[in-house]
Amino acid sequence: MGTGLFLAVVLAFAGVIVLFKTVRMVPQGFEWTVERFGKYTHSMTPGLHFLVPIVYGVGRKINMMEQVLDVPSQDVITRDNAVVRVDGVVFFQVLDAAKAAYEVSNLEIATIALVQTNIRTVIGSMDLDESLSNRETINAQLLNVVDQATNPWGIKVTRIEIRDIQPPRDLIDSMARQMKAERERRAVILEAEGHRQSAILRAEGEKQAAILEAEGEKEAAFREAEARERLAEAEARATEMVSNAIAQGDVQAINYFVAQKYVEAFKELATAPNQKFVLMPMETSGLIGSIAGIGELAKEALGNQKAPPTRVTPPPTPSRAGL
Repeated sequence: MGTGLFLAVVLAFAGVIVLFKTVRMVPQGFEWTVERFGKYTHSMTPGLHFLVPIVYGVGRKINMMEQVLDVPSQDVITRDNAVVRVDGVVFFQVLDAAKAAYEVSNLEIATIALVQTNIRTVIGSMDLDESLSNRETINAQLLNVVDQATNPWGIKVTRIEIRDIQPPRDLIDSMARQMKAERERRAVILEAEGHRQSAILRAEGEKQAAILEAEGEKEAAFREAEARERLAEAEARATEMVSNAIAQGDVQAINYFVAQKYVEAFKELATAPNQKFVLMPMETSGLIGSIAGIGELAKEALGNQKAPPTRVTPPPTPSRAGL
């Protein structure tokens, strides 16, 4: 009785194990490889599957989702012999589960080693300044090389990003001093350019002011010459009129001419800038008489304009009968 019970328990346990070996459920995002007596036959996609126990078995469980790997930091020597410390990240996805399982022993370690090697190759072909300013170029070159190299492994490398490029501390200090000197040089150049533009604008303004001043003096000289010409014409006309009046026997015209010159001479003498006080013997009655003569001349001129012309009748001629 005891032996039969023990045998029943053993058979039940074996049945459970066979059941679990027969029914397999693959989760979403994974593929499992199937081996028959240790040899790969096919891959199981997500879902429920049945296998013959002992004959078939599950080989590798491959993650088919996109994965990310951290690339450890490493020292890289650039083309100009500068040592920088570089690290990054790699994004990849398995496309063929069989190749990822059987073409490479450890997929993640192999991918990281391949990326590190190509980082040293790409950055080693650049100068320090190029490696610091051309990260997109470095990422593109790494992606192209690593994707082609990992194609036999059944994976697709989607992105490679250089996370940090850190030069030594002495190079950082040197770059900071260089940047400061460059900024100071640009500031000096901009200040000199500002002074040059200011001088040019100031000279241009002075030039325009001189041109305008010369044009103003030219216009003033022209106006002054025109005024002197008109004054000379008026004086010539007045002289001509006085001469005509003298020729006709008008004595008042001479008084007018002499009085005008007399008054002008006295005015110039009184307004001379080098004279503060004028003391000169002169007869006040002479100046007043000259002014009175000017007034009489003006009255006669106005009277001649208002008085109608008189007709002169010739005297009657004696007749012959009277003789």
